Amino acid sequence: MKINEYEPMRPRYEVRDALVGIPPPASVRIVDQSKDSFTVEFDENKLVVRADPFQIMVYRKDTLLITVNSRSLLLFEHYRHKRQTQNQASNSEPENNESPDAEKSEEDARPVDEYESWEESFKSHTDSRPYGPASVGLDIGFPGFQYVYGIPEHADSFALRSTKGTDPYRLYNLDVFEYELNNPMALYGSVPFMVAHNEQNTVGVFWHNAAETWIDITSNIADKVRRTALGRGLNASVIGKLRDLFSSGSEIPQTDTHWISESGIIDVFLMLGSRPADVFRQYTSLTGVTELPPLFSIAYHQCRWNYNDEEDVAEVDRGFDEHDIPYDVIWLDIEHTDGKRYFTWDVTKFPHSEEMLNNISAKGRKMVTIVDPHLKRDDGYFVHQEAKSKGYYIKDKNGNDYEGWCWPGSSNWPDFLNPEVQEWWASKFALDSYKGSTMDLHVWNDMNEPSVFSGPEITLQKDAKHFGNWEHRDIHNVYGMLQHQATANGLVKRSGGNQRPFVLSRAFYAGSQRAGAIWTGDNLADWSHLKISVPMLLSTNLVGIVFSGADVGGFFKNVDTELLVRWYQAGAYQPFFRAHAHLDTKRREPWLFGEENTRRFRDAIRARYSLLPFWYTEFWQHSKTGMPVMRPLWVNFPSEKANFDKDDIYMLGDALLVRPITEAGVTGAKVTFPGSNEVWYDVRTYQKYAGGQEVYVDTGLDQIPVFQRGGTIVPRKERIRRSSALGHDDPYTLIVALKQGASRGTLYIDDYKSYDYKKYNNYLVREFVFNNGRLQSSNADANGKMETKSWLERVVVVGLEQAPKKVELTSSASGKRDLEFTYDAKKQLLTIRKPATNMGTNWTISLL
Repeated sequence: MKINEYEPMRPRYEVRDALVGIPPPASVRIVDQSKDSFTVEFDENKLVVRADPFQIMVYRKDTLLITVNSRSLLLFEHYRHKRQTQNQASNSEPENNESPDAEKSEEDARPVDEYESWEESFKSHTDSRPYGPASVGLDIGFPGFQYVYGIPEHADSFALRSTKGTDPYRLYNLDVFEYELNNPMALYGSVPFMVAHNEQNTVGVFWHNAAETWIDITSNIADKVRRTALGRGLNASVIGKLRDLFSSGSEIPQTDTHWISESGIIDVFLMLGSRPADVFRQYTSLTGVTELPPLFSIAYHQCRWNYNDEEDVAEVDRGFDEHDIPYDVIWLDIEHTDGKRYFTWDVTKFPHSEEMLNNISAKGRKMVTIVDPHLKRDDGYFVHQEAKSKGYYIKDKNGNDYEGWCWPGSSNWPDFLNPEVQEWWASKFALDSYKGSTMDLHVWNDMNEPSVFSGPEITLQKDAKHFGNWEHRDIHNVYGMLQHQATANGLVKRSGGNQRPFVLSRAFYAGSQRAGAIWTGDNLADWSHLKISVPMLLSTNLVGIVFSGADVGGFFKNVDTELLVRWYQAGAYQPFFRAHAHLDTKRREPWLFGEENTRRFRDAIRARYSLLPFWYTEFWQHSKTGMPVMRPLWVNFPSEKANFDKDDIYMLGDALLVRPITEAGVTGAKVTFPGSNEVWYDVRTYQKYAGGQEVYVDTGLDQIPVFQRGGTIVPRKERIRRSSALGHDDPYTLIVALKQGASRGTLYIDDYKSYDYKKYNNYLVREFVFNNGRLQSSNADANGKMETKSWLERVVVVGLEQAPKKVELTSSASGKRDLEFTYDAKKQLLTIRKPATNMGTNWTISLL
């Protein structure tokens, strides 16, 4: 649904960079039509549109799912000329001897409306509104839905709260210092996509607008609970019981939302589901999926502001090897540059950057350097000089290069709205431009909200001007995404279009997933920030940005040892896994906290590496289906209402259930095992748990509760190397977790770094099925043409009630032979050793 101003005095901004395409129109049937309304049907859906008052009602069969403007909150403020006050009019001289009242329009004759604000102030800053207030708004209701989710980024619960009596959720990309928790305040990214879910249906709304946006949420159930709780001073546990009581009553749940953006147009997409997977597919068909990342980028990253010099980098690199801890990427923050001039090196600290990079890459490792958008105003700085001479900077309202203050001091900002600037920026990553870099150097885009230390709310003036004469207020939330995309494009071009890039961005918008990863920004070394990282990452995964993580250990403040251990354990099971810390904190390399804790850090990181085949396959599955990698329980168990508001436990794909420990001093925790007909196995002990219950499990400091779902097969690599690249051809282990004697799983393999999987079908997809005592491997995609040297080293069958007498391998490559095995009757665990069959061939292992 798109609503624009009819014949505006100037065009209104429409976002151009978020979408990858518009789905083809469906075949619809007009089933009813009158003077004031019409009804159309398509598939199982029905759409009723009324003209006066304007309303839209969306049904599936006879169930009302979404209402538009049912509360008549549609708002569209038109651009206008500023009218003169009476004093201004009396002081102006008439032209051409005309009467002062000649040809005065009815609009000009009206008194100035006190609400027609032509300026906006924030502390000492003032932004002009040369065309007057131009906000747009609309109410969207979800009848029958108690819970809504999405609209990141906020440090808040995963299930969005009612905002009645509080501030609305705000979407406006900002550099927020030590952000508050459980708050609807704006943070670094903005994705105006909301999902509503109940036991029968899942629907979504995408508000396609890049201006500052506010979303109010009201809920008849939540608001009733809130009123009762406030009146009686009840605690959280009682409030939860009240919510269950009210939601189980006869009153039909209703969630209403009110969306308001400062400028732009109303451009809304409704996703009708009907199941979670359908909504994810529909949304990513609009904004795209996360491209399959290179394998090194989903391994472990070591970062700090800042590693001091080349010797410091070498010492940290050696430290990981000496303590037998794998890692793939080491990062350099702003201090590696020549005076905060990006694309340069401090030649005193990093005089031999190429040699440093080559020493790291010899072990299969990579480096990431930071490249922020603000450019130092220094005519001797080649990047600034080029941008200035070509007119590539954002302008202020008077047409001069916009000047502000950031890390280098006085700075300018490239105008990424200009396609020519995007191409120019991409060219700066070429090896002959970024001197001292190599193909193994990747990029971190920070401060790209954009952060302007001297600006209002630490960002750019809203009346700054961009390419096409658009105001910054119109495009603010896409700025960081445009830099992110231009940077990723630069790395691809650097390789001649062959190598997949890795770029991390702090700011994001709908569609940022196509450029790479994001993280939750400048968190604190505090238990509350570890805890909030789970709902924050569930929210970004829900809106398609699946490659996301939180700084392990917290960015600000010194971290205590127990918190750091728990954070490594949690981070190992989140999509982007990076430790990072502020300049003023104590060093945190994982061997600095005593031998016992070094072992704990090592175990957590090695757990990540052993599961890299699983992670890589999950990212591939997302690229095909749009399904989140990190999922709330209701995605896999959509009818279990008791889990709709849980955000301390989650699924990875269909197979793993993860319950991070986010409180100090905990030796046990309650774990919800979803699915009344499911079975779950502890991945460490293989203890079996029935689904449909909550169980208290031991969680000593060496443990994180992770469980494999019965009926799944998870691929692993148990030979842990110094980096993921060194294990390219290493053998696999398959963990076969049985449910009623059966299970299945998938493994995706390619070269882990290039686009050959797209260009030449250089990949493999293997499907594993266990049934009736037979494990079979078959080719799941005949288009895949890759050959692999990797082989099957071990099969672990969990939940097998009886030991076999014999285990036999039948392979298309090597015929039949018996295999060695052991069986643990107490654990119901069968271990099959060294099938030694190639992973790319068809084979069967039979339990006889």
